[in-house]
Amino acid sequence: MRQLPLAAHIRETTGKGPARKLRENNQLPAIFYGPGTESIMLTVDYPELTRITKQGKGENIILDLQIKSDHGEETRKAMLKDLMVDPVSGAYLHADFYEISMDKEITVDMPVTILNTPIGVTEEGGFLQHIRRNITVSCLPDSLIDSLDIDVSEMNIGDTVHIRDIEFPEGLTCLEEGHLTVVVVSAPGGGIEEEEEELEEGVEEETADSEEETAEESKEEKKGGEQ
Repeated sequence: MRQLPLAAHIRETTGKGPARKLRENNQLPAIFYGPGTESIMLTVDYPELTRITKQGKGENIILDLQIKSDHGEETRKAMLKDLMVDPVSGAYLHADFYEISMDKEITVDMPVTILNTPIGVTEEGGFLQHIRRNITVSCLPDSLIDSLDIDVSEMNIGDTVHIRDIEFPEGLTCLEEGHLTVVVVSAPGGGIEEEEEELEEGVEEETADSEEETAEESKEEKKGGEQ
């Protein structure tokens, strides 16, 4: 995994007003924290952070965070833990950087990338369902990759890829159950029909139970009236 440099400056002001002014000047308010590390308020260059986030898949990017202050500059290893985004404009509002150690394992949600088109889709008229788009793994930062790539070109209708079927690169440990489905090629309308059948069966069972309960209640009421 590449380690990308990002300059940051210590920030003294807080609040909505100062944060708005920073963003107007192409600066983004941020915070740096981690285990055994006091939180440090920062500002980073908005265009530079945007450029970095577009280079990787997801947010699993290791940064050399170059923190500058009146006392000089120090570089800390960090990952982008959270990025607050305006729901309307899509603009970044705030960034959280989490300190990491290169000799300690981290836990991340690894994106799953599907490669090629299944035979079951191109020749059999089925459709591909990408069920699980992220898989939680643990690894040392040096073993981090952009994504888990799955070649689905040989899949036919009815074929399924579970987590246990994936060959994880050396250094990555999967933290999820092996039986979980990642990708499946379904017959045309199969998934929808099965879902509707299950729903109908559930409604019928609930109706039958309700009718039985009503009948029992009527019997009890009749007995009470006769008494």
